[in-house]
Amino acid sequence: MAHRVLVTDKLADEGLDLLRSQPGLEVVVNTKLDTAGLRAALAEADGIVIRSGTQLTDEVLKDQPRLKVIVRAGVGVDNIDVPSATRQGIVVMNTPGGNTVSTAEHTMALILALSRNVGPANSSMKSGKWDRNKFTGTQLGGKTLGIVGLGRVGLAVAKRAQGFDMNVVGFDPFLSAERAQELGVESVGRLDDLWEKCDYISLHTPLSAETRHLIGAREIGMMKNGVRLINCARGGLIDEAALLEALNAGKVAGAAIDAFDPEPPPADHPLVLHPKVLVTPHLGASTEEAQISVAVEAARLLSDFFGRGQIKFSVNMPTLDRAELEEIRTYLDLGRRMGMLHAQMDRGTVKSATLRYRGDVASKNTKLITASFAAGWMESALDEQVNLVNAEVLAKDRGIAIIEQKTSDPGDFGSMIQTEVVTERKTYIASATLFGKQFIRLVQLGPYRLDAHLDGTLFIFTHRDVPGLIGFIGTTFGRHGINIAQMNVGREVPGGEAIGVVNLDSYPSAAALEEVQAHKDITSISVIRLPGRDETPPWLGS
Repeated sequence: MAHRVLVTDKLADEGLDLLRSQPGLEVVVNTKLDTAGLRAALAEADGIVIRSGTQLTDEVLKDQPRLKVIVRAGVGVDNIDVPSATRQGIVVMNTPGGNTVSTAEHTMALILALSRNVGPANSSMKSGKWDRNKFTGTQLGGKTLGIVGLGRVGLAVAKRAQGFDMNVVGFDPFLSAERAQELGVESVGRLDDLWEKCDYISLHTPLSAETRHLIGAREIGMMKNGVRLINCARGGLIDEAALLEALNAGKVAGAAIDAFDPEPPPADHPLVLHPKVLVTPHLGASTEEAQISVAVEAARLLSDFFGRGQIKFSVNMPTLDRAELEEIRTYLDLGRRMGMLHAQMDRGTVKSATLRYRGDVASKNTKLITASFAAGWMESALDEQVNLVNAEVLAKDRGIAIIEQKTSDPGDFGSMIQTEVVTERKTYIASATLFGKQFIRLVQLGPYRLDAHLDGTLFIFTHRDVPGLIGFIGTTFGRHGINIAQMNVGREVPGGEAIGVVNLDSYPSAAALEEVQAHKDITSISVIRLPGRDETPPWLGS
């Protein structure tokens, strides 16, 4: 029996031809389906290939027992309800490499056009003018380009910028300084060290809670006068109000924007209309070559899935036995949460991570737990969808060593996982365990022992162990309407240095944090966002 594959967005002929040439596949193309029509078509399909035009919502995917696989011809899966697909047992795959060159080239095109005033000069000439003096530009040679995010596209941009004799400075917490040096990129350990160095800054990082408004008024204030900003990544990475103010004040000489939030932006959007801003309608991947590349890659993924049972570039399905998954599911959740904890520490560039398994957990499939830690550690920092399948490979590609150590000696707990992350600035240590079979607890931070819930919003503060401090924190948060769910303190000796972990019911306001941090006995504060107790990632299943 042939497997029916539905194609609902325009796909390059090369991809369609490859699909149609595969024995055992029946290809149906229909790009004009409404929601009801899409549901009906999926009820008779084994697989589907889409681009950005098709919205595979929970409503569309619910109760589709025949559908086995979704392939997105492109990187982003924002138009797919991945948790819904996972709950239905549907594999979701994408094509992460197909758009790299085209997006990097578009970035360089915008940098060049911005530098040489190509847009306004073209408009001026078409209106009948010849005004050479008005459009004097800036050369790229000898200038410094800062790249935020050194993944596939970021490194491709770096390579091309070097061809224009630009100096390249980059920030990516998951690309080691040694690997960056091999690629001719000066790596910085903190974003704040990048802003002041650069004549141009280009963004190539995913949009998340941590990266939204990555560039705002504070960051722009640290930049050189006359800096130029380029965003071919995601709308929302730049605070548009802050950028508009900086453009009007002359602090920012120009900006080139290919991605907006939302898309399309309003016709009267002030940045779209601003004379110092060059805009394009999300054209980064819009080349014939990129369209062909992602179409062919998508076709190969589909044919390999049905022909050989192979899953590649999956964003939601780990390759492990179901019984094994059930046995270690909570440990996988623990590993991911520990990774997310480390990802939000105030760290420099990562060098290595070591996971030490102690007691009963050492006899389990620790490789998967390590992969889950790596996935949580990197999932908010990379453009790629990070899961159990690809997490360690992505770390290795960035020159980061992840080491496992095991001992059957149970120590103080039946099982414990200690995670140690080494950065260029310092070493961070955290340990966690299970109470019973389902309750995850943070039992160590640095040298301090404690017992904290590893879920929700965590407020972590280092301080001197003095009377009244805990009451001060509770009173301050209460005055700002922030409820405390749990509080734990770890110390080595009375009256000495200590650490506190407070579980909050809501994220604290900037005013509340400022008031708490001003206390003379508090030395540092951090706010960590973790999933709720019962929240798991799509690739772990329900």
